[in-house]
Amino acid sequence: MRARYGVPLGIAAAGAAGLLYAAGFEARSFRLRRVTVPVLPSGMRPLRVLQVSDIHMVSGQRKKQRWLRSLAGLRPDFVINTGDNLSDPEGIPEVLDALGPLMEFPGAYVFGSNDYYGPVPRNPARYLREKAQGRHGLNGNPPAVGVVHIPWEDMRDAFDAAGWLNLTNTRGTLKIEGVSLELTGLDDPHIKRDRYEQVAGGPSDSADFSMGVVHAPYLRTLDAFAADGYPLILAGHTHGGQLCIPFYGALVTNCDLDTDRVKGLSTHTAEGRTSYLHVSAGCGTNRYTPVRFACPPEATLLTLVGRE
Repeated sequence: MRARYGVPLGIAAAGAAGLLYAAGFEARSFRLRRVTVPVLPSGMRPLRVLQVSDIHMVSGQRKKQRWLRSLAGLRPDFVINTGDNLSDPEGIPEVLDALGPLMEFPGAYVFGSNDYYGPVPRNPARYLREKAQGRHGLNGNPPAVGVVHIPWEDMRDAFDAAGWLNLTNTRGTLKIEGVSLELTGLDDPHIKRDRYEQVAGGPSDSADFSMGVVHAPYLRTLDAFAADGYPLILAGHTHGGQLCIPFYGALVTNCDLDTDRVKGLSTHTAEGRTSYLHVSAGCGTNRYTPVRFACPPEATLLTLVGRE
């Protein structure tokens, strides 16, 4: 009896323990990563940028709310929110409460698909199948039907009222202690809302520093930003792979970015120009798959310094 059933039962027990860890501990084990990026012109003082992404707030996530509020203690020079704030149509008040202290700082934002549409149950194996088929989001897939619409305008209006720049297919400028920062943003490529032609042309000569911002790091957007000469691009969306294999890494990115760059700092080259790329693993999950494994939730404090 033991020889026949011991191994399957052991595998089942290990799987149950792993699921308990992934949902009960790691998905709520919030981390702050610190990254230094040499992108500023020589002689400019360092700038501290707090990037928050993929919050996927669900009503009642008190620990996540407290952690997000605590990030204001970092006193960043400015904040970049790279989208997917929601995973619950009723979660907007809690997102605004959690981000309230951060909205006291200069900032900017782009939206992701889950800011516009509520999540639906989905077989995680579909991500692997779509990766094999080269299909991601609405890029190559039929348009979404039967989706839950979220009252995203309320969140947009609150961000705008706080002075955060709405970078939806547009440019904006932040002034920080006499430094002019140009931010060029795109709406979410995952649902084909990006319109790079509206912001093309590269950094303005009048800005001291320029950077690109987008929710989902699809290659077409990274190519455009890099070819136009932006020294830094910030993105989210990937969840860092969310369910990763220890000592191997992510299996999927949920876009056409390679898994080697699923999170953290890397580079991207197009038309002979190279940009730094930072992809946040985000601090939330889809409400229907509330697990993380070997990929803890995070925010990132990027310190921008002068080029070497």
